Amino acid sequence: MEIKLKVGIKGEQSTIVDKNSTAKNVGSGSMDVFATPAMIALMEQTAHNSVANFLPKEMTSVGIEINVKHIKATALGKQVKCLSVLEKTEGKRLYFTIEAFDEEGKIGEANHIRYIVETEKFLERLR
Repeated sequence: MEIKLKVGIKGEQSTIVDKNSTAKNVGSGSMDVFATPAMIALMEQTAHNSVANFLPKEMTSVGIEINVKHIKATALGKQVKCLSVLEKTEGKRLYFTIEAFDEEGKIGEANHIRYIVETEKFLERLR
């Protein structure tokens, strides 16, 4: 099944930094600041959600690569907004650029690749 997604599809997600998303809590550091793994999860979620409604119901996308820069720390209670853009497609590969911002400016950026899979076939291979 050939799937064509239009380049330029945009996504946006936001979160508030809480204790669950701190470096201290997730084990990536010792401070109560927004964790890099939490930022990466938000980035992947943003890209995933941006194309989910354009895929047939039996298909989804999975992250296969991400190259991230975490530029600036974000304190507890601050809002983080993530923006993704589908830059290119190659068959089932989807290439995104993603940026994350807090209330003071840019905190991160990434290049991310997702791959379109049939959910049941993907899960069956794991069984």
